[in-house]
Amino acid sequence: MAHNNNNNARGDVTEEAIYESVEANPVVPDSAEAESHSVWRYAMATRAHAVIDAADYFALMREAMMRARQRILLIGWDFDTRIIIGGGRRWWNLPRKSVSPARLGAFVVWLSNRRKRLDIRVLKWNFGALKAVFRGSMMLDLLRWWRHPRIVFKLDSAHPLGCSHHQKIAVIDDRFAVCGGIDMAGDRWDTREHLDDDPRRKRPGGKIYGPWHDCTMLMEGDAAAVLGAFGRKRWEQAKGKPFAACKAQKSSPWPASIEAEFRNVEIGISRTRSHYAEAREVREIEALFLEHIARAKRFIYFENQYFASRSIAEAIVKRMQEPDPPEIVLINPQSSDGWLEQTAMDGARVRLVRAIEEVDHAGRFSVWHPFTAGGTPIYVHSKLTIVDDEILRIGSANLNNRSMGLDSECDVFIDCARPANGHCSEAINRLRVSLLAEHCGIAPERVAELLDQHSSMAGAIAAAPQDGKRLGRFVPHELSDAEKALADNEVLDPERPEEMLSFYRRGLFRSRFLRRPAK
Repeated sequence: MAHNNNNNARGDVTEEAIYESVEANPVVPDSAEAESHSVWRYAMATRAHAVIDAADYFALMREAMMRARQRILLIGWDFDTRIIIGGGRRWWNLPRKSVSPARLGAFVVWLSNRRKRLDIRVLKWNFGALKAVFRGSMMLDLLRWWRHPRIVFKLDSAHPLGCSHHQKIAVIDDRFAVCGGIDMAGDRWDTREHLDDDPRRKRPGGKIYGPWHDCTMLMEGDAAAVLGAFGRKRWEQAKGKPFAACKAQKSSPWPASIEAEFRNVEIGISRTRSHYAEAREVREIEALFLEHIARAKRFIYFENQYFASRSIAEAIVKRMQEPDPPEIVLINPQSSDGWLEQTAMDGARVRLVRAIEEVDHAGRFSVWHPFTAGGTPIYVHSKLTIVDDEILRIGSANLNNRSMGLDSECDVFIDCARPANGHCSEAINRLRVSLLAEHCGIAPERVAELLDQHSSMAGAIAAAPQDGKRLGRFVPHELSDAEKALADNEVLDPERPEEMLSFYRRGLFRSRFLRRPAK
């Protein structure tokens, strides 16, 4: 990776400037002064970079944390102290204290002991907290953290029943931030090669897991300061003690080993949040998806874990009915992870894809699954959207109902239509070509040639070699009556807390969908 030592100090972004004329509430203030119904804030970033797959992300986060001087704030859906993030003792006879540990839990303690003024805070969704008891050394790590005066690990239970805190955000010194789809958890690490039977791709307990595709966005500057303020508000909502913003500093935690794709760009930030206590509902992410789908002139490239949102599908149906619709390509996992998800999300995907195909007179909508060279399905966890090579969007939100209104989500995006971003289109194009090259197992130059030859992404994908890494087309299967009922009633993928509460009160086996005739 190229080295970059540009450490320009961030502009002065005070708490008052960020929240000026905005009413306070326990999550993040909102009011008519917000940018729009689809965007919470725009903020400049001196540098930004899309990181593809967790092998690079974990290594870059380790480097950024090593450069922290004031605070590390990690917010996640899941968090596992046992994961390996690189480093460690490289020679058996090297003194233990001279090299940082490779395991995350030990690394955090090691770093805190050497940076006497460093404040480290971790906020994790409270669901599944008891799993930590069965995660071997994780309980020992948490005990060490609990005893440490400058490390705080907190579980977040400030949400409605059935809601998940799904955001994946990291902020260092209010100068560097990450927002995307990658949790610092097990089963996430993988390289862009997505090799078959990669022995490095193993859980902390030693068991090998399958290939995993993901992405996130690094940001430096005012955008990081805004996300820092966002994180502090969320910490307070989770009943944590308030803490102040970091002081402005000239040095940057930006990893020196990475050359930023984007410089001096304006970042948009959008959120989803359920109504809870004094915090009102926010559906900016859904509104932004609908705007982006309506705006596309040539194409939309999606990577997403699910395709189950009816509002998104309806917007796509509307575009497919046009005389000359844009091409829409969706990269999805072959099947969801877990029985409940497969039953709810995969069934909904079949229903929605068939509804779109009925009106897709030009054959412009397609769904694809990535496979390794040996034919193993690659699980797609990324949440990425590229529109006309003019919009790049990365975040935590899935294309399902929960992410539109129930779960807490945060997406960031770069829009070339904004005055500061006119220079970003070429870098967005390179990223899209690079992703297609990764999935098709060919060089980016060859992808560019195929795109020119076929004038469509689907045509280029179909023409790519099928004897290595490849994308296979999704073919809807016949649903059973039970799958149809689950898909049609959205019982396991609600949009609002009251829908989930009603489901819990009825009980799974007493709910109306099991007695309702299949359509």
